[in-house]
Amino acid sequence: MIEVKPITPRLGAEILGADIKQEADFEVVRQAFTDYSVLTIRDQELTPDDQIAFAERFGPINVNRFFKKHETHPKVALVLKEADQAQAIGERWHTDHSYDIEPAMCSILHAIETPPVGGDTVFASMSAAYDALSGKFAEMIDGLSAWHSSRHVFGAVVANSESSKSGRIDNANLATQDALHPVVITHPLSGRKGIYVNPDFTTHIEGWNDEESASVLNYLYEHCAKPDFHCRVSYRPGTVTMWDNRATWHKAINDYAGHRRLMHRITVEGCRLNQ
Repeated sequence: MIEVKPITPRLGAEILGADIKQEADFEVVRQAFTDYSVLTIRDQELTPDDQIAFAERFGPINVNRFFKKHETHPKVALVLKEADQAQAIGERWHTDHSYDIEPAMCSILHAIETPPVGGDTVFASMSAAYDALSGKFAEMIDGLSAWHSSRHVFGAVVANSESSKSGRIDNANLATQDALHPVVITHPLSGRKGIYVNPDFTTHIEGWNDEESASVLNYLYEHCAKPDFHCRVSYRPGTVTMWDNRATWHKAINDYAGHRRLMHRITVEGCRLNQ
């Protein structure tokens, strides 16, 4: 029997008793994904082909331009930190692929090797954050649009970073994406309103000067980072965690110095976002 167990009142659920290789279990997972935005499914014995088959039930796979790829399965990206490396990938709050015109639906992470303790991911609910705004502030930002870009994160400015030098992040020349999205979106699956800006990829609000834009964006970043909107996921080998990039932020916790952490990540294509 499959059990869906919420992690917090606002965000996230752990799914118990499911085998994501079984098509019969998919409908429960799909509905939970819509309802909770972040899912953790324990004790999954998966090959890369199994992970790809599961992801493709949600939609076409987006092959990441910048992450190192699995040597035999290029649809699978490697999220890797070696024991002697200091920098983890994704330590700042962000939303995967918000720099794309059609941002990613979801990311699916399969834990291959984990540290004995630490290496968690923290997620934040953008619908809960929106709901907590005052009516006047929500009214002000409804209808605004903001620019997102890959250039300053994956481009030449980071070509000398540890992640780039180690080969974990590559192809700085491909970091040419810029996209304009509503600051407040209506979620394509749940229909809930949510904030769609993030500290890593959002650059400025369309039509506002730098000072005005930074003031509003910085307020939103501080607001969305409040612990009230969070859930935290820990890993062990065989854990599968997936999250909705249209509904959440996330960041990696880099607290496992001296230990190796390896994840297989697949990203699923999404659609244009609307107010």
